[in-house]
Amino acid sequence: MDDFTIFFKEQKRTLKRVIRDKKRYLYKQISWNDRLILITGQRGVGKTTLMFQHLKENYKNSPKALYISVDNPFFKTISLYEFALDFEKRGGEILYIDEIHKYRDWASHIKSIYDTSSLKLIVSGSSMIQISKQEADLSRRVKHYRLANLSFREYLYFLNIAEFESFKIEDIFENHIEVASAVIDKIKPLEHFQNYIEYGAYPFVIEEPDSFYHYVIGIINQILEVDLPYSTNINFSKIDKIKKLIYLLSTSVPLKPNISKLASAIEISRPTLLEYLHYLELGSLVNVVNQNARGYGVVSKPDKLFAYNTNIIRAISQNSNIGTMRETFFVNQIKSSEYNKPSLLDSAILLSKAGDFKVVDRYIVEIGGKNKSFKQIADMPNSFVVADDIEVGFGNKVPLWLFGFLY
Repeated sequence: MDDFTIFFKEQKRTLKRVIRDKKRYLYKQISWNDRLILITGQRGVGKTTLMFQHLKENYKNSPKALYISVDNPFFKTISLYEFALDFEKRGGEILYIDEIHKYRDWASHIKSIYDTSSLKLIVSGSSMIQISKQEADLSRRVKHYRLANLSFREYLYFLNIAEFESFKIEDIFENHIEVASAVIDKIKPLEHFQNYIEYGAYPFVIEEPDSFYHYVIGIINQILEVDLPYSTNINFSKIDKIKKLIYLLSTSVPLKPNISKLASAIEISRPTLLEYLHYLELGSLVNVVNQNARGYGVVSKPDKLFAYNTNIIRAISQNSNIGTMRETFFVNQIKSSEYNKPSLLDSAILLSKAGDFKVVDRYIVEIGGKNKSFKQIADMPNSFVVADDIEVGFGNKVPLWLFGFLY
């Protein structure tokens, strides 16, 4: 039995377990006909399932399509480039390559496969920290998509509670009463929203609800203890100090960091801390929101730091601040919905001098509970209170849960 036969047999077993009917939002957004597709995202968000769904729907058990994961020890002893060319010689047309970040010099291999063969490549990786180091080598060839955690809408869908279409951000702000009313005709959203906040952002909630927080902590540790040291040559002794920073984000009000003091506490230089925060944002552990739009590199001063999502906060501590949870959810859903829209600057959500945030350079938002007033944003054009614990809003007061329907 040769190596390809082994891979095809394993693929056939896996395909039998793949369910095609429920797909993540990104499936419809991907231009699957492109020759080189890169799908990134945090561990556990469903990248591998996405690839298998496409394989099953379009190729089934055809020998023209093959899935491989390069964290298989087999690829420690063989060139990925040579493997791909051998596959093409056997009639292969499309190669699905998973966990690409675990293959050393992966970008040069993918580039060579692209340039010297006719193979179509669909590649995925969980470590954006590592992928960002090499992706520039493929910039003229690759179409890159980032897969976010589950939205509230997807959570309802995957748990068979209800199925809804996503809404554009303009509709949510400007037609929120109509949009919310369409949802509450089918379900009581507040009945499910708190569950989503606690444990609804990852697909494995469906199969492993009792081990959910264990898996989330595992994801955090993998990023901090494996991805970060591997990609940055960070001294392992500093990892515990960075874990303290993640803990601080999960147990305090949204953090407006004093970078010099934080750097001193972690015992690293200010530029090094800024670089680490950049990697933590790439690794989907932190969301940074700034006062002004910026590019996607290391920023000179992050203005406000949030945990990536509310599930990470809950996995770390049950003593989280309610205001922090509200803002963390809002920031996560806005940023996630804008991931794959072309933009030179990161301007999906910014801090606002009046109110909490400015969204898509248009809407001024103040986050709060159901009794939150308009005092802080009075007389501001396009200003809204986004309120927790309300089913349907009125005027310029919009339900917080509704922003979970953006994707």
